[in-house]
Amino acid sequence: MMTVLKATGLTVERADGAPIIEDVSLSLDKGEVMGIVGESGSGKSTLALALLAYARRGVRIAGGAVRVAGTDMLELDTAGLRKARREVVAYVAQDPGAALNPMLSLGTLLTEGLAGSKAEKIARAREILRKVGLPDDEAFLHRRPRQLSGGQQQRIAIAMAVIAKPKLIILDEPTTGLDVSTRAKVLDLIRQLCVSDNLTAIYVSHDLAVIANVADHVTVMYGGQVVEQGRMQEVLAKPRHPYTRALLDAVPSLQARQLLRPIRGRVPAVGEAPSGCIFSDRCDYTVEACNTRPRLEVVGGTLVRCVRPELVRVFEARSEAIDRSDRPAASAPAVLQADGVDAFYGHRQILFDVSLKVEPGRCLAVVGESGSGKSTLSRCLIGLHNNVTGQLSLDGKPMPLTVGERDQNARQRLQYIFQNPNASLNPRRTIGASLVAALANRPEAGGGRSDAIIAEALERVGISPDLATRYPAELSGGQRQRVAIARALVAKPAVLLCDEVTSSLDVSVQASVIELLRSLLADGLGMLFVTHDLAVVRNIADTVAVLSAGRVVEQGEARAVLSAPSHPYTQSLLANTLQLPTDATGFDMPAIAPRQSATGSR
Repeated sequence: MMTVLKATGLTVERADGAPIIEDVSLSLDKGEVMGIVGESGSGKSTLALALLAYARRGVRIAGGAVRVAGTDMLELDTAGLRKARREVVAYVAQDPGAALNPMLSLGTLLTEGLAGSKAEKIARAREILRKVGLPDDEAFLHRRPRQLSGGQQQRIAIAMAVIAKPKLIILDEPTTGLDVSTRAKVLDLIRQLCVSDNLTAIYVSHDLAVIANVADHVTVMYGGQVVEQGRMQEVLAKPRHPYTRALLDAVPSLQARQLLRPIRGRVPAVGEAPSGCIFSDRCDYTVEACNTRPRLEVVGGTLVRCVRPELVRVFEARSEAIDRSDRPAASAPAVLQADGVDAFYGHRQILFDVSLKVEPGRCLAVVGESGSGKSTLSRCLIGLHNNVTGQLSLDGKPMPLTVGERDQNARQRLQYIFQNPNASLNPRRTIGASLVAALANRPEAGGGRSDAIIAEALERVGISPDLATRYPAELSGGQRQRVAIARALVAKPAVLLCDEVTSSLDVSVQASVIELLRSLLADGLGMLFVTHDLAVVRNIADTVAVLSAGRVVEQGEARAVLSAPSHPYTQSLLANTLQLPTDATGFDMPAIAPRQSATGSR
């Protein structure tokens, strides 16, 4: 097999010399896919950009070599790089909406920079549109990016990357935020391109189930270093580094409700890594030998940077996680109930006769694809959608449909947590000041009691009260989401409305947020949890309502719905939900079979 990518000793540093990624080596043959995994801050995206010979402002590629199909990327001048970044290696960003010029038509976006006559370029554009499963007619070529769905935008971004027939494509979290059905289609497309065009790919993700379903090889990054690297089946089914094992233990399972294990602590910031093993301050296996930095060595056909790889637990049917029984049905009446809710945008109806209830101490999950009406429903319940009809009740009493008509008690007892915590946290206010603002409707918070209430709320969500003086930008994404939850809790709500609160978090932070929310349920809070991730639903929800095109098509106890769905739409969602390997040889794969590599592990 022809080697397409050969990166050796790649090091990227800040201007002060602090390493961001250190001595990274990768090798990929034609038609293979390498998954790059790790928590946020592990150096995944920095590595991906370095393979393009690109470094952000204030950062430089300090050493190493990157050869793609014989081209030495780090030795090219500006003109050579511009040409190579289209014809040799291409890049697909996480957010296609931000990467696609909104002023240009799809035809222009696709043909810009292509050689040949106008007719030849249009013919090539139509060919690639058909290949990525999009229309190739004249009307579609004249559309603008804003006229496409998120999944269509991602397909256009992939089409733009492969239209010049590069040898290597680098995909940086291309399916993050997509619903399960759209994600499955995009992953199938990537796999098909790798098979049909012998395309070689680097796939960056924090989603281990995605990597298990798309990659031939896996590189696990932590603190800018490679800590484990090898064949996907070996690395994910038989992890030999404690960090890889910890990542797997944080992933929720669709099969049973389990105790998720967040990784304690956080990824070290640049320049703050321990002097010995970079993972030692978060590891369960640390001994004195870990004070010396370990080398990357071959263990059982896998490269591992650990002095005690033999102690890491073998993959045993999704590890030893504890299967929790479902919470019993509430004996108390519903705290929040919706009956016959219809919602409109102008004259267009979005929700149709939706009825559901949230019980104290129980979680109702609302699931469905993008555009199914999930977020509109949650906005109707919190009173932020004006064009709505039907009936809402709180504690068994009628409640006005819009927040402006509700009394202080109703506004206080329902609290909304946004997908993006930055939407609820003022960047110019300290964390403490944001929480104080949420205390406005609590009379007992006066007389100097506010500091104690804020400290209690922060401690409840696992945040040190010492961080109350910091600004949101000074916290990690997981910390900001926890602060957003604390902000909701200081109002002493009866119901939390959580809108995709874990969708953009890496697996460890997601696990910690899920465990936090489960503990709040144990305190008696009711919860409505909007998501497209059915594995998360299985691990937090008691009941589930499945929305399709604004209608509830299936509703019931979560275990029953997810184990034996009756509606074809629910069955389709489950079929498209990706899962981790079940053992060393059995994998839950989509319809396209994984390719067999001729090269063995790296």
